[in-house]
Amino acid sequence: MEHIEAELLTDGGNDAVVRLPGRRFPGLLLQGDSLHILRGDVAEVAAACERGDLTGARDSAGLLLATTLLTRYATALQEHDIPLPY
Repeated sequence: MEHIEAELLTDGGNDAVVRLPGRRFPGLLLQGDSLHILRGDVAEVAAACERGDLTGARDSAGLLLATTLLTRYATALQEHDIPLPY
């Protein structure tokens, strides 16, 4: 295991915005349980698609799109005068 210093651009929380050494843009650090929940949400969309349940897939996908991860990331970069990578 290697120990390094990283820039923490938000509070720790379950979805911290962190820039690792040598990286131009920060990344989003998700806790394992949050990642597992996100994966389950994507699995719901896939299962609805397999069943042909487009309404269910659309509803589940809408919930995924409504998550605040991207907003949290963009806000953190803006607050630190870092341009968005996209």
